[in-house]
Formats: sequence, C-alpha cells, structure tokens
Amino acid sequence: MIDQKAWKEEERDLAWRALQTRHLVQDAWIDFREQTFAFPDGTSFGPYYNYTRKNYAVILASDEEGRFLCVRQYRHGLRQVTCEFPAGGIEEEIEDPLSEEGRKTALAAAMRELSEETGYETADWSHLLTVPSAATMADNWAFLFRAKNCQRTTEPHLDATEFLKQKLLLPEDIDALIAQGGFQQAIHCMGWFLTERGKR
Repeated sequence: MIDQKAWKEEERDLAWRALQTRHLVQDAWIDFREQTFAFPDGTSFGPYYNYTRKNYAVILASDEEGRFLCVRQYRHGLRQVTCEFPAGGIEEEIEDPLSEEGRKTALAAAMRELSEETGYETADWSHLLTVPSAATMADNWAFLFRAKNCQRTTEPHLDATEFLKQKLLLPEDIDALIAQGGFQQAIHCMGWFLTERGKR
C-alpha cells in the first residue's frame, strides 16, 4: 500500500516553483504561457511553455444493440479527419476535478454534449476515469464516462464550428481502427481500454 504521508513529503521535495510568467496568448479559448521555474536544487531554467484550456468530457456511448456511437471530424492539430467518441468542453468551472462535485458537473456536461452532438440520450451512465489531459503541457482534465442503452431522441444540434459524421461501430471495428492508427485520440483509446476491461 502506498504511504500517503511519504508521497506528500516527496512532492514537496520534487515540486518546481514559478519565478516568472509571461502570457503569450490569453483569450476565451486558451491561456498560453512562457515560464521560468526554480528547480528543487535551487537552480532555475526557462522558458517552459504550458497552457490552460477548458476541461472536457469524453462519452463512450453504445446503443441498445451494443454498437458504439462515434464521430468523424477534422482535427486541425493533426490536419486529419479522425474517428473518435463524442466529446466536448465543460463550460462550468470545476474547482476540484477529483471530487464528487466535480464529477457531477462533468456528467451534466457529458449528458448535454451527447444529446447535442448525436441526438442520443440514456439514463444509464457511469464514471470511468478523471485524468489530466496532457500533464506535461496543460492543466485541464478529461472526464471519461460510459453511457449504455442509448436511444435516438432528437436531431443533433451542432455548434457553428462542428462538421462531423456519426458512425455506429461494433467493438471489433474500434479494435481494428486502434490497431491501424485510425482512432487517433489517446484519451479516447484509454477510455476504450477501460471499457474493454470492464466488459463494456
């Protein structure tokens, strides 16, 4: 068993301290920073670059026939059309991502996002994992949820910047896409492996 007290003491020994921060871009979408840090041994180094973006929810949703709801859309980072699970930013602030209150806020956003992006809804939700999105560069969190027995209840209501195609994929299709490099979002793949471990 992990000794929590020892881990906390070790955190104090390993933590860096920000000495200087310059905001390179700071708008409604991102706060991109250049920083200089003091290391635990008293030396300092910079620049390091990091950013703040919104937390987001990823929904591993399946219909009553066991087919998984996926979307194909263009991702400008890769400059490719990807296949992935429905996902979206969480507008509400979450003070403690690992708290029950944080999960509740994220779940409400996930339910809204699933309905808006796919037109599907369900009452059968479970939380898979809350994990830092990209700990080396960013301070936002990904909330992964499992949604079972989804039914189409309405037409999708997409944002002005969303252009996507829905797909209903069998588990073996997703396995094949991951193996071929055709399911490109790492956090989404992590959610899939957790779902597989839990027997979907």
